[in-house]
Amino acid sequence: MRIPKVKICCISSIKEANLAVKAGASAIGLVGHMPSGPGIIKDELIAEITQIVPKHIDTFLLTSETEVEKIIEHHSKVNTTTIQIVDALTKGTHQQLKTALPNVKIVQVLHVLDEKSIDEAIAISKKVDCILLDSGNPNLKTKELGGTGRVHNWKISKQIVEKVNIPVFLAGGLSSINAKEAIDNVNPYGLDLCSGVRTNGKLDSTKLTAFFRAIKH
Repeated sequence: MRIPKVKICCISSIKEANLAVKAGASAIGLVGHMPSGPGIIKDELIAEITQIVPKHIDTFLLTSETEVEKIIEHHSKVNTTTIQIVDALTKGTHQQLKTALPNVKIVQVLHVLDEKSIDEAIAISKKVDCILLDSGNPNLKTKELGGTGRVHNWKISKQIVEKVNIPVFLAGGLSSINAKEAIDNVNPYGLDLCSGVRTNGKLDSTKLTAFFRAIKH
C-alpha cells in the first residue's frame, strides 16, 4: 500500500504547525477568512507561520476569495507555497492565476455532492496543479467550504482519482479510524484532515500519532 501525503489543516499557531510537522505532515493548511468553518486565523499569523515552517513542508493558504485579483492580493500578504481555492472562481481564470504566480501551486477544492462532481473534476484538472475533494456544500445560504467533519461518497471520489491526471487530496471526516479504509477505497495522492486529529478544537498529539500509525500499518 502506498503511503499518501498528509496535510494537517486548520493550523492555528506556531505550536500547532511544529506539532503537525514533527508528527509527519508533509503540508499544513492555514485558513484565511471564511463564511463558516473552523481554524480561521488572521493573515498576519498565517505569514508568521509560513516563515517558520521548514522549506520542505508545503504551506497551503485556504482562501474563500473567488476573483483572481483578490486571490493574488490575499496571497501577497502571506506568501504560502500553495493556494487552496475553496470555492468556484467568479472572475478571472486559473491560468491567469498561474501566470501571475508561476512558483505557487494552485489547488482547487471540489465539494463532492453527486456524480456531476466527476465531470467537474475532469474539467478542472486541466487547469490546476491539484484537486482536493471535500464534503462541504457551497450551495447553502451560508456556504460550507470545508471543515465539516463529514465523509462524502468515496465511490465518486475513487472515480475522480482514476479519471484525472493530477494529484488528488481526499478530505472530509478522516481520522485514524477510517484512514486505511480511505486509502484502500479511494487511493488518493494525499489525505487532508482537521477535526479528526483535534480534541476540543486543539491539535492532539495522541490523535496525530494514531493517525500516522494507521496509514503506515
